[in-house]
Amino acid sequence: MSTFPVVGDAMPDIEMGTPDGGTVKPSDFKGQKLVVFFYPKDNTPGCTTEAKDFTALKSDFDAAGTALLGVSKDSAKKHQNFIAKHDLTTPLATDAEEGGLSDTLGIWTEKQMYGKTYMGMVRSTYLVGADGTIARVWNKVKVKGHADEVLTAAKAL
Repeated sequence: MSTFPVVGDAMPDIEMGTPDGGTVKPSDFKGQKLVVFFYPKDNTPGCTTEAKDFTALKSDFDAAGTALLGVSKDSAKKHQNFIAKHDLTTPLATDAEEGGLSDTLGIWTEKQMYGKTYMGMVRSTYLVGADGTIARVWNKVKVKGHADEVLTAAKAL
């Protein structure tokens, strides 16, 4: 059985794609706090609400010295459409199909719906300290009120 990173461990430094064709990785944010929120799919109800909630609080996160990064396995093009459609100001990244950050964290996993088994993202959020270590983890996130709860934790860190 593999061991996934937990609170107190260094956030794995795995490169992901950005919607503009660039790359981003957690160490790019060293020296400031970072919230990485993983969500299943662009333009679905819960994921849209979550991204919009983080966007609405972005200036508060900025004031708390905390960067935001939303991550799914959707393509750069899907991210571009998602950002444009919902006026998102929260940066998004595309995780690798295999061996990506979500795989390393153990949140890309087998799921079941309507009797079908498939691979999917467990909605999870990681608060990373300015030193690059994981300070807090939220797994199986319920969207309502989540961004506010994460902001409170970021301010306290």
